[in-house]
Amino acid sequence: MISYLKNRWRAEGGYREFLVLAFPLVLSTASWSVQHFINRVFLTWHSTEALAAALPSGITNFIFLSFFMGMAQYTNTFVAQYSGAGRPERVGPAVWQGLYLGGLSGVLGLGLSFFSAPLFDLIGHQPAVRQEEVTYFRVLCYGVGSSVLSSAAACFFSGRGQTMTVLWVNVAGTLLNVVLDYALIFGNWGFPAWGIRGAAWATNIASAFTALLFLGLMMRGEHRRQFATLSGWRPDPELFGRLLRYGGPNGLNFMLDILAFSLFVLLVGRIGTVELAATNLAFNVNSLAFMPLIGGGIAAATMVGQRLGQERPEAAEYCTWTGFHLAVGYMGAMSLAYFVFPDFFLMPFGLRSEEAEFEAARELADTLLRIVGIYCVFDAMYMSFTAALKGAGDTRFLMWVSVVMGGVLLVVPSWVVLAFFGGHLYLMWSFLCFYIIAMGVVFYFRFRGGKWKSMRVIEEVPVVPAEEEVLRQEAKAGA
Repeated sequence: MISYLKNRWRAEGGYREFLVLAFPLVLSTASWSVQHFINRVFLTWHSTEALAAALPSGITNFIFLSFFMGMAQYTNTFVAQYSGAGRPERVGPAVWQGLYLGGLSGVLGLGLSFFSAPLFDLIGHQPAVRQEEVTYFRVLCYGVGSSVLSSAAACFFSGRGQTMTVLWVNVAGTLLNVVLDYALIFGNWGFPAWGIRGAAWATNIASAFTALLFLGLMMRGEHRRQFATLSGWRPDPELFGRLLRYGGPNGLNFMLDILAFSLFVLLVGRIGTVELAATNLAFNVNSLAFMPLIGGGIAAATMVGQRLGQERPEAAEYCTWTGFHLAVGYMGAMSLAYFVFPDFFLMPFGLRSEEAEFEAARELADTLLRIVGIYCVFDAMYMSFTAALKGAGDTRFLMWVSVVMGGVLLVVPSWVVLAFFGGHLYLMWSFLCFYIIAMGVVFYFRFRGGKWKSMRVIEEVPVVPAEEEVLRQEAKAGA
């Protein structure tokens, strides 16, 4: 066993190579998680209504954002496959297509902000929570464009394996967000005390800051010369069409995953504010474990994409198993911690909250974290194998599975429990647990089927006549 681990550590596509690429991305996505975690802690100190409103309104906004973000983030696969194929001049034009998606999403986000009040009237939460939800959602809509632009520009670095750049830019954005949260939620340092509205504006300002940083770094002289990051700005209908063809299903898959969870949260909110706050607490704590998986997934998709660009599918498979081993080990440890020390993870939320409702929510969240511990390892399966499928271009399968399973296994059963049995928090959470387990198993078998090995998102390079003649001569010589 020790010999196997040593060989796996040193091998191409092994643990060392994966961690060198993934660790900055893990820290980067962990910084997003820390950002949201601190945001929720501050809102807990502000009021229970703000805490209860933050997840439903934030996740409802993210449903819209996730579609465009999923498409823009798929630029990573194009960059990885072009880099693996030794075609750096196509990297800049590919990133620009993702940036155009960012501009479009910003315009549509502004339009969506006008529907804030009717949307949350339809959802029907308690009046005090509903008002906070409308405010948070409306302001977050103003920052949709900058978030998508940041995601697309980051792919220029992550798809080529320059993950340290992604880390430092996101850490800078997170620090700015936390400082602005403290200033704008509570009115510190002479800033207005905007409560939940201040939290939303802090997020928007930080995302615009990271987008500008990524764009500025992308336009450095050596990048302009080698990767055509400036000269490749022109719209490329054929390339943009391929980004939509593969990135569109990826965006829909991302959106439908978020939609399923959002509908689940909104249905829980109809049981009561305490149950909704408890669900928010459990999801916020679990985000500390889950978000690093996203970083590992980006690393796995990058390694798979680069090796498929090199026409080495078996090496891509090896990289995927490397990422899977590490993800399962990590999530197994987190699962054990949720079972043994759930109060440790919930403690920061109660430091400055003495409301009776919060204590009731904390007691419920204690049990919910143990349910999270049941499905943690299957979450690792889901993230590892979907990353490989995305790195190849198998996005339509991902989309259709999300459509069917999200509705059949999570949303519909939760609605039935609420509509006909008056709502039962633990039963609804059991459906969530089964849904994640099923998703992990389905994508494992899709990966093992191997169809993804023959998929590519980049165009083939045409063989010029001179090269054809060389090939013919080589064939004759071989005969």
